[in-house]
Amino acid sequence: MLQRIQTIWMFLAVLGTFFLYLSSQDVEAFGSTMLLPIACCVLIVLETWTIFSYKNRKNQMMLNSISIFINALLIGVLAYWLLNLPGGMQFPEKGIEPLFPFLSTVCLLIANVFIKRDERLVKSVDRLR
Repeated sequence: MLQRIQTIWMFLAVLGTFFLYLSSQDVEAFGSTMLLPIACCVLIVLETWTIFSYKNRKNQMMLNSISIFINALLIGVLAYWLLNLPGGMQFPEKGIEPLFPFLSTVCLLIANVFIKRDERLVKSVDRLR
C-alpha cells in the first residue's frame, strides 16, 4: 500500500538525495568529482526500490538501514570536503551539501519507526485470528 505515512517520509528522503545530487556537482572529494553523483544515483535507486517493496516490511527496514549507512558515509565525505576547502568558506551556499544527507537520514529513521508500528499491528491482528 503506497498510501502509508512511511511512504511520504521515504519520498522526502529521495527528494533530499536528489537535491544533494543537484548541489554536489562541484564537489571534489578524494580527487574525484564523480564520487558523490554516483553515490547519489545509487541512493536514489535504493530508496525508490524501498518505497515499492511495501509488501515485505522487513526487507524495507533493511534497505532503509543500508540507505542510512550510505547517507552517514556521505555526511562524513562532505564534512571532510568542507574542512579541506582552500581559503575557508566564503560563500554561504558551500555549506549546504551535508544538510541533505542529514535530512534524508532523519526521514528514513522516522519511516523505520512507522514501518515497525505497522509490523506490530500486523502481528497483533494475526494473534487474534
